[in-house]
Amino acid sequence: MIGLLMLPLAGCATTMGNYSVEEGVRRLLLLSSERAFARLTEPGGFYDDQLTRITPPDGAGDRGSAILSALMRTRALRERVAILLNDVAVDLASSAAPIVTDSIRRMTFADAIGVLRGGPTAATDLLARETRGSLVEAIVPGMSRALRSDLFEMLSAALSAGSGRDVLALADTVSGQIGNAIFRAIGREEAEIRRDPRATGDPVLTALLGRGP
Repeated sequence: MIGLLMLPLAGCATTMGNYSVEEGVRRLLLLSSERAFARLTEPGGFYDDQLTRITPPDGAGDRGSAILSALMRTRALRERVAILLNDVAVDLASSAAPIVTDSIRRMTFADAIGVLRGGPTAATDLLARETRGSLVEAIVPGMSRALRSDLFEMLSAALSAGSGRDVLALADTVSGQIGNAIFRAIGREEAEIRRDPRATGDPVLTALLGRGP
């Protein structure tokens, strides 16, 4: 095990002891996402963090957009909608976590060493490219149901002045924000793990990423 801890990345080909470099990238992403979702699914997990806060869009995609835009200019209503959207985001993040975890476990890493040698969020960037579409697609139905619920009574009234497509357009926009916020949160955790891999207590990550400070 001591030899494993001391192995530098430069000396890695495709395996290290009983672990492959690909497994190291997978561990990096799994731990980053686990930490990110632990934060995001706490009360206020999105709203209390500038990096992940969801902001109400100014309009929808159809005739209701003018009414919605006018409502969103009202500071009190905009703040109330923002808090509600972020609360919904917390719930949706809970259901999104298994999707991300499953995707990471199924991913292949054609250039795992390149990912590890990349920037502070290189692994997360790869995950986002491969997973964002399916993640947002999975979130949209839940957001659409929330927008039609009593939670968003005034917002629903504005959207009903247009067409059903307004709700879907808004759900898609907000779900996209949530997806982006999730990957930003994972990227932040990845960067921190890269900064001090030893703090993870994982000998594979320590060996692959260096000893940290």
